[in-house]
Amino acid sequence: MSEVNLTKRKEKCENCTKQCNKKNSDDGAGSLQEKDEIGGQVNEGSQLLLSACLSCDGCLSDDENVKISQQSLEEVKHVLALNKKCDASKYKVLVASICPQSLPFFAVKFGMEVTEAAHKLCSFLKGLGVHYVFDTNLASGFSILECQKEFIQRYRRKHHDSHALPMFTSSCPGWIRYSERVLGSLVTPHICTARSPQQIMGCLVKDFFCKQQQKLSPDKIYHILVAPCFDKKLEAVREDFYNSLLEARDVDCVLTSGEIFGLMEQRRVSVDELDSVPLDHVLGDSGDAVLMRHEGRVSEGFLEHVFKYAAKELFGLDVHEITYKNHRNRDFQEVTLERDGETLLQFAAVYGFRNIQTLVHRMRKGRVPYQLVEVLSCPGGCISGRGQAETMAGQLDKNLIQQMEEVYSSLPVHLPEVTPALHTLYHDWLQGQDSPQANMLLHTQYKSQIQSQTQPPHMQW
Repeated sequence: MSEVNLTKRKEKCENCTKQCNKKNSDDGAGSLQEKDEIGGQVNEGSQLLLSACLSCDGCLSDDENVKISQQSLEEVKHVLALNKKCDASKYKVLVASICPQSLPFFAVKFGMEVTEAAHKLCSFLKGLGVHYVFDTNLASGFSILECQKEFIQRYRRKHHDSHALPMFTSSCPGWIRYSERVLGSLVTPHICTARSPQQIMGCLVKDFFCKQQQKLSPDKIYHILVAPCFDKKLEAVREDFYNSLLEARDVDCVLTSGEIFGLMEQRRVSVDELDSVPLDHVLGDSGDAVLMRHEGRVSEGFLEHVFKYAAKELFGLDVHEITYKNHRNRDFQEVTLERDGETLLQFAAVYGFRNIQTLVHRMRKGRVPYQLVEVLSCPGGCISGRGQAETMAGQLDKNLIQQMEEVYSSLPVHLPEVTPALHTLYHDWLQGQDSPQANMLLHTQYKSQIQSQTQPPHMQW
């Protein structure tokens, strides 16, 4: 994690547009001691970055701090150690799910194409004691399909529901936390209720895979998710995704790509000596899983999928290519659907908190012309997550990001609408696309937490 610079009075995040007061020690010396994500001590003298900011005690409760501390390699090592003791009551089946934006990181680091890198990573994880390794493309497909459906529903009720549009995407936990803790009811009713790919993957593993494929109780599965950013750790500990009866989370531990690679370096693993082991299938099919990506720049492609789907569903127009227009910069772009000089749809992709501030300012003024906004807290999108794109000096590695973008673009695009496994799961697991089961497992609610906070976060990004 990024190192923290503490001063006596005010600090400024890398993504800030305003300064914020931080909670300092009683002596006023600003000697707050924090630990980073892999257990190391945070030093002084560097810039305060978003990932560190979200994990400081100005924003997190004591209970949240405890839960975040469990999102670590040490916790995974503890689970692996218990498995080796052969105590059946404490034995857990370990499942690892890898985000598609993490695979290009390993491909670049390993110096090989993405499928082979995935196989090497799978081999390493299974060598540690992980039993199954999946990618999260199926979960992303579910999230995209549910997002598409919800957008159409919102669009059709826009004239009698002031909260219907614009609709904001819900896949970025940094954006969700900011919306709930700082923006409140201005934004939360507009957030798409479809769960993020991470949390749908949690349901796939803890509900479908463990019950129907493994005949196990969810508390007997330990689910690790490999992601490009630290904020995913915060998402995993949300109370919405915790089964109090079984004392089990949908995702037990999020590890960043950088943490996994750091462990490989620590153990001096030679990639050349690792076997090539194909990833597993949630459905238990035989054969190698074909690695795909969804449409879009370097994230899950919600904007492009919803735009094309809405153009066809609402206006009967087939859109094959999408042209982005830079509004302010590369991280604030617009997409427009026009017919006979009339603007039918206007979407935007807004990445990074400086651009998010611009969006929020316009929303307060009632000047948001968009029906859908794909919002991501990381400049450049998910592939630029600080859990894999940050240097030891706390800066983004632009050369690495460029290489990862090229690798990601090389993956074949696959449409969720024509994915047989998704249709099978809708039928066999969820009892239909609009069933109560589908609504319960694929959706959640986002609500203002401003009034319920005992201590409001002193931060504005």
